Amino acid sequence: MYFWISLPFLWLSFFCPSGPSGPPQPSDGPGGADYVHDGVRFSDQAGTAEGYWLFEPESPSPDSAPVVVFLHGYGAINPMIYGGWVSHIVRQGNIVIYPRYQQNLLAPGSEAFAGNAAKGILDALAELGEGSHVRPQQGPLVLVGHSYGGAIAANLGVRFPELGIPQPRGLLLCAPGTGPLKGGRLDSYEDMPADTRLLIMVSVDDQVVGDELGRLIFETAVHTPHRNLLRQFPDEHGEPAVTAGHNECYALDARFDADIHNLSYYRALRIAKNDALDYYGYWKLLDALLSCVRSDEYCDTAFGDTPAQRSLGQWSDGEPVKGLEVLLPAEDTTVR
Repeated sequence: MYFWISLPFLWLSFFCPSGPSGPPQPSDGPGGADYVHDGVRFSDQAGTAEGYWLFEPESPSPDSAPVVVFLHGYGAINPMIYGGWVSHIVRQGNIVIYPRYQQNLLAPGSEAFAGNAAKGILDALAELGEGSHVRPQQGPLVLVGHSYGGAIAANLGVRFPELGIPQPRGLLLCAPGTGPLKGGRLDSYEDMPADTRLLIMVSVDDQVVGDELGRLIFETAVHTPHRNLLRQFPDEHGEPAVTAGHNECYALDARFDADIHNLSYYRALRIAKNDALDYYGYWKLLDALLSCVRSDEYCDTAFGDTPAQRSLGQWSDGEPVKGLEVLLPAEDTTVR
């Protein structure tokens, strides 16, 4: 009986080997694991739609740190859904403000999202100036947003004077879109300032919002020369395969579970994974954008259709993961 059970597994082992594995997180550089801090302090001021969660570096705890605002996708309110990425940002030495901006899947209406996010940012900055918090540095503000959060980030990148928040100097928009809703969406982004550095990343198999808003922002932010539109493709060369859907930037971390268990939460539990798109895509691009905005370093990793920007690493057999396609402002960007 022992051999009848074991032999099929031996046959599978010898004749059906698994494919090459994806690239691990790099040890250093943009997207890398050379962390300055060992811990993350997580605090909750998110009781209302205008509220927020705070993530501060600790172990060691610095006196001050620069600020990144993270804007979740529609319904993906629970910070756990993006917790792996948020932890990476914080352990690199940043404070993360995570505005709630919506109470639940039904309320408030989408026209309130941008204002709620702005209120959350302002209140969070005020909170950080008190008590035992890590103090926010006055340097350039950078926003990252996924899905509806990408639409809100682009809105704030234009309407910041009206909403009273500091000017966002860097924007990373991940699969930006609003679906059938229109709140927070602008007809044009031509009023985005020239000194904004803008990255927009879309995935070719996104069946939720597609690339329509991403292209609109890229094509109408005509006074913003530092802007790139990046397209990401699937790659089935290894296991697990790299997919190119709407929620590729999900990165779970149960330590940051805010006990908001809606449909978006359960979808994230089912589909989230950390792979090349995290380490060499979203995480790398944001790290490089932060350095570029703050100190003009790693700009050739964030922008310019360079090998460093396009690369998503290598499978374990040395085959490159299918890289990003980059559209630059000088190219023909007519909507077709």
